[in-house]
Amino acid sequence: MSAASLTPDTVKPLPPLGAPGLAALAVLIIGTLVLGYSYGPAQGALFLVGGGLGIALYHAAFGFTSAWRVFIVEGRGRGLRVQMILLALAVILFFPPLANGVLFGNEVKGSVSPAGIGVIVGAFMFGIGMQLGGGCASGTLFTAGGGNARMLVTLLFFIIGSVLATINFDWWTSLPSLPPISLVQSFGAAGGIAISLALFLAVAGITVVVEKRRNGTLEKAPPSPRQGISRLLRGPWPLVLGAVALVVLNFATLAIAGRPWGVTSAFALWGAKGAQIIGIDPTAWAYWQLPGNAKALGQSVFADITSVMDFGIIAGAMLAAALAGSFAPSLDIPLRSIVAAIIGGLLLGYGARIAYGCNIGAYFSGIASGSLHGWVWAVAAFAGNMLGVQLRPYFFFEKKLVSRKDG
Repeated sequence: MSAASLTPDTVKPLPPLGAPGLAALAVLIIGTLVLGYSYGPAQGALFLVGGGLGIALYHAAFGFTSAWRVFIVEGRGRGLRVQMILLALAVILFFPPLANGVLFGNEVKGSVSPAGIGVIVGAFMFGIGMQLGGGCASGTLFTAGGGNARMLVTLLFFIIGSVLATINFDWWTSLPSLPPISLVQSFGAAGGIAISLALFLAVAGITVVVEKRRNGTLEKAPPSPRQGISRLLRGPWPLVLGAVALVVLNFATLAIAGRPWGVTSAFALWGAKGAQIIGIDPTAWAYWQLPGNAKALGQSVFADITSVMDFGIIAGAMLAAALAGSFAPSLDIPLRSIVAAIIGGLLLGYGARIAYGCNIGAYFSGIASGSLHGWVWAVAAFAGNMLGVQLRPYFFFEKKLVSRKDG
C-alpha cells in the first residue's frame, strides 16, 4: 500500500479493547491451549475456528434473518444474492472431497438427512422464530457475543425449545419422509456442482427481477467509513468477504471434524444437561438413547465439537465488537420485544431439532453437502419468514428494518 493510498482512518490506531475485548482474546488463546491439551489438538483448533466464525459473522454483519426480511418487505435481494455466492463457493469446495470420502487423509461425510414432514414443519417454525427472535442460530450467537442483551433471552429459550423437541423427536422422525438423498451420491461431484450452480443462479436471477420491478435499480453496497487494515480489523466487512470467510472456515471444520459446521445440536445438549441439574432425566427420551447423543450427554460439553465451536463464536464476536468499538450491552429492552424473543427462541429451538438443523446445519452445510433436505428446509423456512414478517409489527415498532444487532 502506497503512502498516497493511506486514509486518516487507515493509520488511526485501534481503540483500546477494554475489559470485554481483553477477556475475549484471553478466552480464545487460553481456551485453544487448554482444549488442545485436554481433548486433543483438533478440539482446540475447532474452538479457534469458531472464534474466526464469530469475528467474520460480526464484522460482516452476515445475517440470514435480515437478508430474508429485506427481500420479503422491500424486494431488495443483495443479501440473498450473497448467500447464493456463499453456497456456490461451498459446493465447489465440498463436493469433490465428499464424493471421495477423504479430505487431507481424513475420512469426511456430509450433513445429509431425510426430507419429510418433520423438516417442513420444523423449518417453517424456525422461519417464524427467525423474525420474532431477531436472528437465526449463528445470528443469535454472534449478536449475543457482540453485546446484544435481548439475544441472550432468545438464546435461553432457543435452548429450552431445543430440549423440548427431544422429548418427542422419535414421533417426528416416524412421520412420512424421503430417505437421505445427496446430489453428490446421485450425480457425482461434477454433476452435483452443475445442478447446484444452476439452482443458485436461478434464485439470484429471481431476486434481480423482483428487485428491479419493485425498486427500479439494484441496491449497491454502502460505502465503508474505514479502509485497509483498519477495516479488516474493525469492520464493517463487505458481505462477500464475510461469505468467503464463512466458506473457508466451514471447509476447515470439515477437514478437522470430518463433517461440516453445525450449531443447534449443542443447544439441545446444554438444555438436557440443565434438565439433569434440576432433577429431570432426559435419558428416558429416545433422542438421548441414540448412540452419538447418549455419548455426548455422558461427557463434558467441552468434549462436544458443536458446543466448543459455539463457545468460540461467542468469544470471537465479543472480540470483534470490542475491536469495532461497539460492545455496549443495554438491559433497556421493551417488554414486547422480550415476549417476541421468548416465542421466537422456542420456535427456533424446537424447529431446528425436528428439521435436522438450522440455517447453518441444514441450509448452509446441508446444501454444501448436496442434501435434498437442505433445499426443502430453505423453502419451508422462507415461507415461515414470510409469516414471521407479518407478525413483527405486533412486537416491534422500529422504523429501520435492518441493523447490525439483528442477525
